[in-house]
This record gives sequence, structure tokens and C-alpha cells, in this order.
Amino acid sequence: MSGPSDYQPTNSALKWIERRLPILGLMHSSFVAYPTPRNLNYWWTFGAILSMMLGVQIISGVVLAMHYTPHVDMAFKSVESIVRDVNYGWLLRNMHATGASMFFVAVYVHMFRGLYYGSYKEPREILWILGVIIYLLMMATGFMGYVLPWGQMSFWGATVITNLFSAIPYVGDSIVTLLWGGYSVGNPTLNRFFSLHYLLPFVIAGVVVLHVWALHVAGQNNPAGVEPKTAKDTVPFTPYATMKDAFGVSCFMLFFAWFIFYMPNYLGEADNYIPANPGVTPPHIVPEWYYLPFYAILRSIPNKLAGVVAMFGAILILAFLPWLDTAKTKSSKYRPLAKQFFWIFVIVCLLLGWLGAKPAEGIYVIAGRVLTFCYFAYFLIVLPLLSRIEKPRPVPNSIADDVLAKSGKSAVVSSVIALAVAGALFAGSVQDARAAEGQEVPPSLKWSFAGPVGKFDRGSLQRGLKVYKEVCSSCHGLSYIAFRNLADAGGPGYSAAQAAAFASEYKVKDGPNDQGDMFERAGRPADYFPSPFPNDNAARAANGGALPPDLSLITKARSYPRGFPMFLVDFFTQFQEQGPDYVAGLLQGYEDNPPAGFALPEGSYYNKYFPGHAIKMPKPLSDGQVTYDDGSPATVAQYSKDVTTFLMWAAEPHMEARKRLGLQVFVFLILLTGLLYFTKKKIWADAH
Repeated sequence: MSGPSDYQPTNSALKWIERRLPILGLMHSSFVAYPTPRNLNYWWTFGAILSMMLGVQIISGVVLAMHYTPHVDMAFKSVESIVRDVNYGWLLRNMHATGASMFFVAVYVHMFRGLYYGSYKEPREILWILGVIIYLLMMATGFMGYVLPWGQMSFWGATVITNLFSAIPYVGDSIVTLLWGGYSVGNPTLNRFFSLHYLLPFVIAGVVVLHVWALHVAGQNNPAGVEPKTAKDTVPFTPYATMKDAFGVSCFMLFFAWFIFYMPNYLGEADNYIPANPGVTPPHIVPEWYYLPFYAILRSIPNKLAGVVAMFGAILILAFLPWLDTAKTKSSKYRPLAKQFFWIFVIVCLLLGWLGAKPAEGIYVIAGRVLTFCYFAYFLIVLPLLSRIEKPRPVPNSIADDVLAKSGKSAVVSSVIALAVAGALFAGSVQDARAAEGQEVPPSLKWSFAGPVGKFDRGSLQRGLKVYKEVCSSCHGLSYIAFRNLADAGGPGYSAAQAAAFASEYKVKDGPNDQGDMFERAGRPADYFPSPFPNDNAARAANGGALPPDLSLITKARSYPRGFPMFLVDFFTQFQEQGPDYVAGLLQGYEDNPPAGFALPEGSYYNKYFPGHAIKMPKPLSDGQVTYDDGSPATVAQYSKDVTTFLMWAAEPHMEARKRLGLQVFVFLILLTGLLYFTKKKIWADAH
């Protein structure tokens, strides 16, 4: 249904090309002259947003792949090296990681819009089925990408999800072995997932081309659900739809940039900043938020095979929607009962997502089964029944009449409310999944680096480095920080000469020399902080069997639940300091006398903020332990805050650059969005 093109190139070279390969005429007919329904609302801009997000994911992914090492011993460190050492590597990483969530936000809005307005009905069945295929490919790509950082959630998520295929009779175990490349999740698994994660986005792009092709053949649906009849019903795609889409994309970019520059870890898991350890299972293994509804369906059914079938069936049933809903009226705007049941279905999906992050026990299992029944009943009972009994309201005679009626605003308002509730529930689910049962919440402290313009306190960083060197370094490494980083912009504020002098105070093992022997030498600026132990076994032997964690990422690898409604407040206030609050609280949370009735294991110490309260590490700090040169108080509270500030910088040394660039990007996007809005308004003035 591409519009008639009158494109005639004037340039002789373009004429020569057009006669032999009329690609410019095809583009003109498809993206310039293509007739677009004039009553499309802003929910239709999510198609353009998805195209933009696919491009962002492919481009950022290709660049990241140039620096990533798909090996179990180096994958985690290679990701950190990208963030720390590659020019704007932190930006690429944030764009790609948060871009996955934004991609799914856009695709869910796109799908629910299609459900509400009946975009799956004749003659758009193939268009809808191709969309379902794209969604399946997105889910596979997202899952494999989540495995690549090789953190704790990556490893255990891969273990749990791939094990689901073992439920398939006869061939299940063979499929799992094929996916693993062995008899457990390991290096072959990581290589397979990296290869497929790199390949599948290009497959998605190919199916998207088919999706757009099918769209141009069948034509776009519209809020009224009536087909264009005259020229008054449509407008050319360019400039009308392109300018409206550009404005919508710009608004979405503001939302996307908020996460990239100010909330990069809001939708992630703190456990994934811990290197994968097959010997330690995280207390809560849950997938990313966009898989939670289907994960809830899987867990609600006690039989493993039936659960897997139900989980995949919940997705595949979407492909049969054109034949399950046989109502002649497409848009739910004119179907009162269908509209009510649609919003009930939206609530069911949101509640399933909330349940997906809850433990599979008690009332949560019962609620999951009830909601799973409601999910399938909507497709298999409600829609077929409504097709027979519902009496829809009269639809407009034409799209032009619908434009003049100015109807449908309530649906837009309802959609905005639903999206806000969705974000709240999913954010709350992520927070609940992080919770450790029985964990006491540490006090929330004021940090100089908090907020959109927060910066590190240089004095606090230098004092924190002193505490680390004199106290923490005897047990804990700092393996991702090089001595030269102490002189980097946004860091403790040392000069290159001071960083070199600091490095020379350390002894670094090097070699082999010409005689084949290892030797010790003075540290250099390019060296990384040395580990206090030669290996993990030596570290465990010196600490009662417990392995002291490396502190490079400790403030991002620890978190605690904020609960409702604080996770909503956190989004708007850009609160990302759960990790620092927890670390500072832990250092001050030791108590000599455990509460009555608490059985403290031998060789452990009571800490009210540590999950389970029994910690192997003895109280590390005491008043007067470290002498500050600047006269700051030599107290445990001050030590805790200073060393935590230093460890926050160690975890994210480019934080100040991130926030500074974010402010510039926001100013640009706000100005661009304003210009696009007024341009769009002027272009559409006559069309309405």
C-alpha cells in the first residue's frame, strides 16, 4: 500500500542509478508519499521508537563486542575494563544495558496498543504474527545478553533457564547439553551465547524489514479501526508522520537519557556486580523485569513440563489472536465490554510481573495460579465469547469523521495511568527481589556524590584511601583500580607524581626474569593495587574459611530494599546510594552482645545490618585507629563514611563525567524536543 511516487531525480548520476536500481523511488513511495491515516495518536510513534532502539542496540553492541572477551575467566573483567578504560566505554555500556529495558518498555506499549485497537485483525494477520516472532527473538537475545557479563545473576540465570529445556521428553537433556556445550554452564555456554547474541539482532532487523513490508502492503491500522476511503482520510508520511514520530522519539530519548546518565543501575541486580561463582547460589534468582510475568506462569504450575509449556504457550498464543477474536469491530474504543476486559487483562499482566519476583510459596503460588488462569481465559474464553455476544457502538463512517469527532482521549489517559502503574509494580518487583529476609535497613546518609550534580569530596576520597591502605588492604583487594587512576580527573585529586610515589610504596610481584624466576619490585603507576593474598585458598585459610571480597565494586554489589513507595521516590530523586548506605552501615553495625535468643555461630560476629546477622569478619574499625592529617574526627562514623566514599569512586570512577555529560545531553534534548513540538504543531495545523 505504498503511496504513488512521482519521484523523478534531477541529477544525472541519480537518474542513471534509478533506471537500473529504483531504490530511491522505492524509498520515496514507502517513506515520503506513503498515505498515513490522519487520526493516528502518539501510541503509534512507538513503532519509530522501536526502530531507533534497535539501531542503538546494534551499534552499541557491535562496539562493545570489539572489547569483550567471551571467556569465563575474563568476561567479567573485560566488561569492567570497557567501563573503566575504553573511551566513553561507560556510556556504551549504560546505553546497551539500559537500552535493553527501554526496548522492552517500547515493545510492550506497542503490543498493548495493537491489542487495544485490534491491529491483529484482517488484513493484518501476517503483520501481527511477524511482530510476535520479533518479540520471541527479542526475548532470546535479551536473555543471552544478560548472561554475557558473567556475574552471579548471569551465571545462575543461565543455569535455571537452560535447565527448563530438560523437561522436554526424550530430547530435553540433549538440548540442554547442546546449549551448555558440556555437562554444566561454562566456557562453551558463554561462547555460544555470545555468538547468538551477536547474530540475533541482525535476524531481528531482517524480520523488522518483513514487518514493515507487511505494514505497507496491508496499510496502517488507526484508532477508529476503519480503512481509508478517500484522500481526506490520509496524509503523506513525510512530513506529517515523520515529524510526529521525531517528536515522540525525542520525548522517549529524554526518558532513556534519565536512566543512562542518572539511574544506570536502577533496573539491574546488585548481585551481577559479583563475579560468577558456581559454588554460591544467590538467595533470590529472578530474571530481568521484562520476563517476570512469564516466570510467574512457569512457577505457578507444579509440573515442570506443564510449566514450561504454559510459559511458552503464554507467548505463542498471541500469534493465534487474529482467529480467537472474530469480532468485526476492530477498535476497543467502540466495544465497551472488550475495553473493560482489556484493562483487566493489563492488570493481570502487571500482577503476574509482581508475583514473578516473589518467592514461590504460600499465597503467592495460589495467586499465580489464579492469574495464570485469567491470562489464558482472556484469549481462550473472553475474546471468543465477546465476539458473539457484544454489541459494539457505531464506528465512524470514515477516518475524517473520527478526526472531527475528537474522541478517544480517555483511552490515552487510561494508557498513561496503566504505564505508570506498570513501572511502579515492576520497579517494586526488582526491589523485592533484592531483599534479604530479616535484613535490617541501614540508615540513609547524605553523600556529596548523590543527585544529578553530585561530586566526590576530594578530602573524603583521600581520607578513605588512607583508611583502605591502613585497615582494609590487609584482607581485601582492589584489583580493578590502577595507581595511575588516583591522578585521573574526578578522582582523589592527586598529581601524577603523587600517584607514582604512592605506587612505589607497594611491592608488586613480577616476572619471570632472565633466569626464569619471579621477583618483587616497587609499584609503578600502571600497576593495579596488589592482592593481600597469593590466591583465594590462602585468603580463606587466613580468614576462618571465608573469602574476603574484592572491594573494587562492593558499593554496587550490595543493596537493600527500600519498599513502597520509596522506590518511586528514588526514581525521581535519582537515589542510587543503597550500596554506600549498606557498606557504611555494615562497618558501624557491629554489636558486642547479640539480642536475646539469637544463636551466634562460633567464629562469627553479630552485625545488625548483615543478612543473617552472623558475619565472619571481625569489627574492622575503632575510634582513633587511623590518624587524619587534616584534623577530621578520628571516629568510626567518619572512617566508615570516608572509606565508603573512596570505594564508591573505585566502583564508578567516571561518575562525575557521566553526570556532567548527562546535563549537557538533557539541555540539548529539551531544546530539540521543544523545537520538534512547535514544528510538528505547525505542520499538523491544517491536517486537523
